[in-house]
Amino acid sequence: MTDAPKDELLYPYPTPPGPGETVEVAPGVLWTRIALPFQLNHVNIYFIDDGDGWAVLDTGIDNKATRAAWEGLAAGPLKGRRLTRLIVTHFHPDHIGLAGWLCGRFDIPLLTTQTSYLGCLNISLSAGALDAKPYRDFYLNHGLDPQTTHLVTTKGHGYLRMVSQLPPTFERIVAGDEIRIGGRVFQVLTGDGHAPEQAMLYCPEEKFLLAADQVLAKISPNVSVWEVDPDGDPLGLYIRSLRAFQTNLPEDTLVLPGHQAPFHGLHTRAAQLIDHHAVRCEAIAQACRTTPQPAAAFVPVIFHRPLDAHQLSFAFTEVLAHVNYMLRKGELKWAEPDGEVRRLTSA
Repeated sequence: MTDAPKDELLYPYPTPPGPGETVEVAPGVLWTRIALPFQLNHVNIYFIDDGDGWAVLDTGIDNKATRAAWEGLAAGPLKGRRLTRLIVTHFHPDHIGLAGWLCGRFDIPLLTTQTSYLGCLNISLSAGALDAKPYRDFYLNHGLDPQTTHLVTTKGHGYLRMVSQLPPTFERIVAGDEIRIGGRVFQVLTGDGHAPEQAMLYCPEEKFLLAADQVLAKISPNVSVWEVDPDGDPLGLYIRSLRAFQTNLPEDTLVLPGHQAPFHGLHTRAAQLIDHHAVRCEAIAQACRTTPQPAAAFVPVIFHRPLDAHQLSFAFTEVLAHVNYMLRKGELKWAEPDGEVRRLTSA
């Protein structure tokens, strides 16, 4: 994670809403926070004026506390107006976890990308699948010991189960679509790296972006290799999406992110994140310049604090994202085989 210099980004709403409260961040756009039981302890939820009600962006995880928070919002700042539809940006449980419950409780349709719907559905139907041998081997072959591998593939993936049963149908949204919400027209953008086909909504008339987790103000979004796509290049895709922001959207866009505070300075933040990952790549290259190392050896090179099983599952797969990116660029190469653990060396 990396802190953004405070003098380079502008925060028009630096004080977040308290529990059960909302803050208007654009005319007819409300921001609230719902708590998460993780180190990243909240997710941002947005309500967009949709005529006779509110369109909802994202949900929080599925647990009793989150359901109670939604009941409090419905009886508090949202009282007197219905919810019209739910738009989910991506399939991570803090964003889609309560989708099934919300759609049933408020009788609203779900709009999301096909990848988000099917990805969540696959995990929900196969909650223990990531403990299967091919996925355990993914960790073991890159240098994690058996005990740590067991922790990561069981306790480390426990958050994936914090999802209510999805609605049986959904409305697909695709990059290039336009969605009318109330009196506004939003362009649907998608980005990869943090989550495949993550949806974002951009209002060109008012220059604000509902950015989900694609760009955050003070931390770098997790960019990880998924066990089912072990040779994938999410970091390359993520950097491509950041460059698209710099090319296609104005610098003074108001960014409404999935975590932390809204901000101005999209191009600046994109450049900071690109530089952040370049520094990580250089640290990895240095760590294996003289002696070949397994990917697991790079975790403490990048993450300088103790990690629990949940955090380690993210940290390890984020290291793999840098490794795969550097392999594709020719900055790393595989060393000669020496047992079952694969090792890397600088090219």
